[in-house]
Amino acid sequence: MTPQFQEGFTSPLGAHVMNGGINLAVFAAHATRIEWCIFDEHGQEEWARFDLAGPDDGIFHGFLQGATAGLIYGLRAHGPYAPHEGHRFNPNKLLLDPYAREIVGQWMPLAEHHGYEAGSADAPNGFNAPNGFNAPNGFNATNNETHALKARVTQSLPAAARMARRAANEIVLYEVHVKGFSKQHPEIPEAMRGTYAALAHPASIAHFKALGVTTLSLLPVQYHLDEPGLTAKGLVNYWGYNTIGFFAADPALAYEKENANAEFRAMVAALHKENLEVVLDVVYNHTAEGSEWGSTISFRGLDNRSWYWAQAQDASQCENYSGCGNALNVAHPRVAQFVLDSLRYWVTEMGVDGFRFDLAPVLGRTSRGFQSDAAFFAMIKQDPILSTVRMIAEPWDAGNNGYQVGNFPAEFLEWNDKFRDSVRSFWLGTGVTRGELARRFTASSDVFSPTTRRPQVAVNYIAVHDGFCLNDVVSYSSKHNHANGEGNRDGRDGELCRNFGVEGETDNAEILQTRDRVRRAMMATLLLAQGTPMLCAGDEIGNSQRGNNNAYCQDNPVGWLDWPNRAPDFTAFVGACLALRKAEPLLHLNHWFEDEQGDDGKAGVTWLNPAGCAMQIADWHDQHGHAFATLIRAASTHPHEGSARLLIIFNPDPVAVEFKLHDRWMLALDSSATTSQCDFSDSVAAPARSVLVLRAI
Repeated sequence: MTPQFQEGFTSPLGAHVMNGGINLAVFAAHATRIEWCIFDEHGQEEWARFDLAGPDDGIFHGFLQGATAGLIYGLRAHGPYAPHEGHRFNPNKLLLDPYAREIVGQWMPLAEHHGYEAGSADAPNGFNAPNGFNAPNGFNATNNETHALKARVTQSLPAAARMARRAANEIVLYEVHVKGFSKQHPEIPEAMRGTYAALAHPASIAHFKALGVTTLSLLPVQYHLDEPGLTAKGLVNYWGYNTIGFFAADPALAYEKENANAEFRAMVAALHKENLEVVLDVVYNHTAEGSEWGSTISFRGLDNRSWYWAQAQDASQCENYSGCGNALNVAHPRVAQFVLDSLRYWVTEMGVDGFRFDLAPVLGRTSRGFQSDAAFFAMIKQDPILSTVRMIAEPWDAGNNGYQVGNFPAEFLEWNDKFRDSVRSFWLGTGVTRGELARRFTASSDVFSPTTRRPQVAVNYIAVHDGFCLNDVVSYSSKHNHANGEGNRDGRDGELCRNFGVEGETDNAEILQTRDRVRRAMMATLLLAQGTPMLCAGDEIGNSQRGNNNAYCQDNPVGWLDWPNRAPDFTAFVGACLALRKAEPLLHLNHWFEDEQGDDGKAGVTWLNPAGCAMQIADWHDQHGHAFATLIRAASTHPHEGSARLLIIFNPDPVAVEFKLHDRWMLALDSSATTSQCDFSDSVAAPARSVLVLRAI
């Protein structure tokens, strides 16, 4: 049966099987005409072409009676080619539907994908134009359909089962790359390694549960492209922060490439069965089309001026809040709708439990800059689905006034880089005060308003995908990113780190012992602090990236977890810290400390010097004193579980420090694993570079 074209409906956006056919709705406010191009089952030969009806409120639409799931199609958009006005319509370029559930084709960064004249494509790698170059204006009439990405229509899936939401103060995040986690895992079948299926393998689940993490925060899994500059160097965008298909699971991470969406959904279901949550790292701040010098793949060709922010002084150039060449204009109602539709899809059809938003201030940018009450945030708050899932912000972007830690709406948790820097500085001996560590250990109430938010808002971490892993923090004094092909200029400069005598690997027993002590102390500080702890996958097994603090293009053993050389003792220590956190409610409170006595219905905290006395102003400002302790008391007016009092001692000094005690205590944790005595009454010697946790007897 030959499909019959009809006018169709303006919603839902994208291509959907319904009423005995397929309805397509496309947003392109400034277009004059949109063509729906139908291809054969391989996506190579065009079979038919239809002019969509519309526009109706910026929506073009059509219905193919008799068409079924599996249909492959692309779009051609007609309209003004007026770069100085921000318009880059070029019907010679076959465009990918932004709502594509599956994507067909193998992307190659060819000149034919440029909407502008190929001869002017002398800008670097589809990102920012070099100094002295204006935005490209020449028109490229080459038809790119043979190598263009195309969409395949899928059958809608039944709603995914949702797992019961965990209490916020129970959450322990585990940031992990799907491929990197299992690519070298010896207990997973070799053919399966590096896939969604492998992440849900019993060996993977056993590791997560032994650690005690509750929530996997997956690096990007949405369909992404490699930047042309990486391709030219024989590298790839391993991390995946370069999305083009916001509704499609990346088949590169699938065991069965043709069933990526189904495999992803099955992975989520398997993890849910083990009471493990799944949060996606999502990149709605920019797309893989890059700057005005990039390719015309989808959004740029459909309606460049609506989808992207344009520079106020020159609409031919993209505003670059993301640092990746373009920035999605989420202040536009249809762009905001697109993001919300994508988020809902991953919750309702794929089953995920929340999102971590890369460069999240872009989502709240308006013509007046970042606003915490921007329309997009209000939409999430009132959305019946999205208001029930976890929302985590990376609270900075590359634009002016882009550092917004502490300024996101109350429903968002926020990455807390102040914790990272303070904890590293304290244990590396680079001069941070005891007062600074105390603030970070108690969930940074100076940053996150206690009047409107709870301590869990602070997502504490020492290392994440971006920067040194924990092992390298104590093994290197500078970055070693030469393998990235950028002359060691990429990656964060001035990262807080210390090699303790030798750069990189060493056989020196004394240096190795010091590194291990510091690493354990940092990990204990992270996992016992108030707030939401986040582990970087691999840190628990002693993984190293050989000094590379920007391994985004290292799809090789540098970027994969080094399971063959794992450190089981350290893994067990991490598990012990998280077991202690879970067992002691005083280590994961759902409210802020408000007084020292804990007699107002809330737990209290007192800070002590080694003499066992409350810290005074002089103690906080003592440049020579480093060791100190926190005494946490349960509320005296309410029944409680766990210990009534905990004493946590921090000693960053290279020698043991004696602490005076006033009561009897039992050892719960020694990060150095050198204390043999179990209970104490008069005093306790805190070993060099250690965290001690004592329970009141």
